[in-house]
Amino acid sequence: MRIFFTGGSGKAGHHVAPYLASQGHQVTNADLTPLGHPDVTDLQVDLTDAGQVYSAMAGMPTMACLDAPAPEVDKGSAYDAVVHFAAIPRILLAPDATTFASNILAQYHVLEAATRLGIRKVVFASSETTYGVCFGQGERRPLYVPVDEDHPVVPEDSYAMSKVAGEVVARSFHARTGADIYGLRINNVIEPDEYAEMFPPFLADPSLRRRNLFAYIDTRDLGQMTLRALETDGLGFEIFNVANADMSVAATTREIIDTFYDGVEVRREMGRDETFYSIDKARDLLGYAPQHSWRDELDDPRGEA
Repeated sequence: MRIFFTGGSGKAGHHVAPYLASQGHQVTNADLTPLGHPDVTDLQVDLTDAGQVYSAMAGMPTMACLDAPAPEVDKGSAYDAVVHFAAIPRILLAPDATTFASNILAQYHVLEAATRLGIRKVVFASSETTYGVCFGQGERRPLYVPVDEDHPVVPEDSYAMSKVAGEVVARSFHARTGADIYGLRINNVIEPDEYAEMFPPFLADPSLRRRNLFAYIDTRDLGQMTLRALETDGLGFEIFNVANADMSVAATTREIIDTFYDGVEVRREMGRDETFYSIDKARDLLGYAPQHSWRDELDDPRGEA
C-alpha cells in the first residue's frame, strides 16, 4: 500500500511508520517535524490547515511518481490508505482550547480529504482517555471490567473530549462515504527501552497505574495492530481497544479487583494477569495477537519468569 501517515515523528508514529515500511508498504510521514528515517518519505504538513492537508494527500507520494504515466498520479489520490496518528498527545502541553481545536480540526481535515479523494481505508488514533478514567478529576473508576468498547465514554478533559468528538466525526464520514474507518483507542504507549526505567515503580506500587486501567501498549504490538487494521477490509466503522495482553503491574487480577475495584462489576472470568483494557474485539475481528510483555524485559518481582 501507499500510506499517508500523519504524526510519524511522534512517540508512537516513529516506531509504527518505519514498521509499516519494513512490511513492504510505501509510507509518507505528514508531520511538522521530519522523521528522518531512510525508508519513510517526509512531508511537512500543518494538519490544522485544510488546504495543506488536501494538497498533500492529492500529491505524489515519491519522486518515483515522476516516471509514472500521468493518469496514474492524477486520478484523485495516489494513496491507498491513511493512518492518522498526529495530535497534541495529552493535556497540559498546550492550553485546553488549543488541544481540543487542533486535534478535532486535524481529524476533520484528514477524513474530509481522504474520503473526497476516494481513499477507502482510514485508521486513526483514538485513546484510552475516552473512558474518562485517565484524566478525570480525582478518583474515577470504570463502570465494569474488563473495559470493552461498549463502555460509556464520558471524559472531562480537553484531550479526551477531542478524541470522542473525533470518533463522531469518523463515524459521520463513514456514513457519508461507506469507507472503512477504524479507530484505535490506544492505551499508554511504551517504547522497549522504557521498561527498565518506568516499570520497576509500577511493579512495586500498582496504584501508579490506576489511571491507565493498569494497562499499556508496546510500540511493536501497536505496529502489528495498525498493520492488521490496514489489511482487514469490509468492517465499515469500528472502534478497537489497543493494549497488551497482560497488565503493567505485578499484582494479580484478583489483587487489583480487591484493592482498587471493590464493588465494580466484573463481567466475566479473567485470567490471572489479564489486562483490564479488553482487547477481545481486536483479536476477534482483526486477528490481533500481541507478542510483547514487560516480563520479557524485566524480572517479575513475584519470582516468575
